[in-house]
Amino acid sequence: MILKDKVCVVTGAARGIGFSLAKQLLAAGAKVMLSDADEKALEEAVKSLSSDHVIGLQTDVRSEADIAALTAETESRLGPIAVWINNAGVARHKLITEYTEADIDWMMDVNYKGTILGCKYALRSMQEQRTGHIINIISTAGLTGVPTESVYCGTKFAVRGFTQALQEEAAQFNIRVSGIYPGGVNTGFWDIARAQKSPVEKYLTPDDVASAIVSVIQMDDNCVTHEIVLRSMKDANFTLQELNQ
Repeated sequence: MILKDKVCVVTGAARGIGFSLAKQLLAAGAKVMLSDADEKALEEAVKSLSSDHVIGLQTDVRSEADIAALTAETESRLGPIAVWINNAGVARHKLITEYTEADIDWMMDVNYKGTILGCKYALRSMQEQRTGHIINIISTAGLTGVPTESVYCGTKFAVRGFTQALQEEAAQFNIRVSGIYPGGVNTGFWDIARAQKSPVEKYLTPDDVASAIVSVIQMDDNCVTHEIVLRSMKDANFTLQELNQ
C-alpha cells in the first residue's frame, strides 16, 4: 500500500506505540485520525504533530457508540478508511488472587471488546472499497503465559484467536488483517512491570514497533502478513520461581 493520502485510524494514540505510529504514518504521507480515552493527552499529541493531515477524537474503545462516532468522523473529515490500527490496551501486573472484578472487567473490555468493536467498524467501512488493512497490536503475552499477567494474557490470547478468525472473514473482501506481537517496549505501559523483577534486559522502543508495522502496511497488496513477533534481543522468558527470587 502506498500511504500517501491514505486515511489511517490509530487507537490509543496519545502516547507510546500509538503516537509513534501516528508520526511515522504522517511521514509516509498518510492522513491520520488519532483516538484516545485521555482527552488532554490526545490534544497535546495532535498539537505536537502540527500537521493539517492529523485530527484527534476522544474515544472509549469499550463503547460501540464511541467507535461508531470515530468511524463516521474519520470518513466525514478525512475520507474512506484504508488502515485501522487497534493499539489501545491496558494491564494490571499482579497475582491472580489479587485481581479485583473491576481489574478483570477493565482489561477484558478494553483489550478484547475494544479490539472486536474496532475491527467490526473498520471492516464495515473497508468492505465498500474492497480493500484495506486492519492491524491488531496484541503482545507476546498472547503467545505464552506470564506470571503476574494471567488476566492480561487471557485477553491477549482471546484477541489472537479472534484475529485469526477475522483474517479468514476479511479475505473475501480483499482486506488484510495482521496481528503484531511486541515483547517489552519502553513505554509507560511497562512502568509497573519494570518496578518488579523483569525478564527484559533491554526494551524495544515505540519507534521500533511502529517502524515494523508501517513496513507491514506498505507491503504489496497481494501479500498479507498474518503475524509478526517483535522482541528485543535481550528479552527473555522467565518463570514464577525466577520472578520470586
